[in-house]
Amino acid sequence: MITEGRTMADIKNEIEKASGIETIIDHLLKTPGIKVNREKFLTGKFAKITDEKQLIEILETGPYAAGIKKSNIDNIAKATVQKRTLISTGISTAAGLPGGLAMAATIPADIAQFFGNSLRMAQELAYLYGHEDLWLDEHLDTEKARNRMIIFLGAMLGVGGSSSALKLAAPGVAKTILKKVPQIALTKTVYYPIVKRISSYIGVEITKRTFASGLSKAVPVVGGVISGTITFTIMRPMGKRLAKTLSESLLLTNKDVMEEYEIIKKEFPEVDNMKFEKEADKSMLFSDE
Repeated sequence: MITEGRTMADIKNEIEKASGIETIIDHLLKTPGIKVNREKFLTGKFAKITDEKQLIEILETGPYAAGIKKSNIDNIAKATVQKRTLISTGISTAAGLPGGLAMAATIPADIAQFFGNSLRMAQELAYLYGHEDLWLDEHLDTEKARNRMIIFLGAMLGVGGSSSALKLAAPGVAKTILKKVPQIALTKTVYYPIVKRISSYIGVEITKRTFASGLSKAVPVVGGVISGTITFTIMRPMGKRLAKTLSESLLLTNKDVMEEYEIIKKEFPEVDNMKFEKEADKSMLFSDE
């Protein structure tokens, strides 16, 4: 629960003292309850509206690639954002994150719960729009997962260039469109500055959006997530923004891909020297190469 009078500026400072959003995410990714089981989640969403054959295809390739209409996916995503927001604010009677998040002492519980719920929402939306399982074989590549989560959060908060980076990592782009155009080789050495830049802006964006809404002070509420009002003010738009970006990723054209690439070059001059590869499948945004 928040201490009365604690402002979002205070929260931002606490994030910075905790060595930034990367440290918070690293701790959260090791915390039970943060991981979303992709197979279980997608089965729960589509088992009743598909036959067994199509459900298997959904689990293998993603809903859109398996023939689910984009409009249906968008509707499920909208409901998912609403549900996750309600859980986060304590309005829903459904269980939220497990109590007593085992976090480092330098990371306040309310911040942990806010980001924890944000990460769960990001995973759910990503899986709806065809992204791969982050937890294959129960093995967690912490750096890869953290970088992906940071870009998800960047897109959710509208950090410049984040949506473009996410779109270029979309399954459809990597597997289809980029076979027709030069592959943008965003390997670790290239997307590292993107991740670092987004990380530095996340705390700033949360603070900015909170004060812009006239909510300079956090008010204690049952649920332990910063503030119910603030969570509604921030988290719901975050989810809608991410869902919109992921939805748009399903229909990108060759022209769209190159436009997104130009946005990345503009927003992140550090990656302007990225190499172009001839083979489309050599690397992707979240490649380990």
